[in-house]
Amino acid sequence: MTPNAEPAPAQVGDRPRPKKQDLPRGEVHVFDNWCKGCGLCIEFCPAGVLVLGMDNRPRPIYPENCTACRWCELHCPDFAIFVSDTADEAERSERTRVPADAATDLDADAS
Repeated sequence: MTPNAEPAPAQVGDRPRPKKQDLPRGEVHVFDNWCKGCGLCIEFCPAGVLVLGMDNRPRPIYPENCTACRWCELHCPDFAIFVSDTADEAERSERTRVPADAATDLDADAS
């Protein structure tokens, strides 16, 4: 190998790929009898989950896009929308939760 030789270019598969992060998911529920049809939730949903229905009320037509940001829930003037975590999200939070007895063990170690 000569001193001026450049290293071979890296191949596409040579680098380890970063682990894909699990994104939170939610399920949008609309109370039709509370909704006045203002459309705020439809206009400002960052994931485009909601679409105006035939009755001028929001419908979660693309629920798979919901990221559980809760924008619609927090900004609805009539409190007609709520977002619940999907089963996958509930399982994920359960796996990352610190058991109560582990927290007391940590407190005892600190003393």
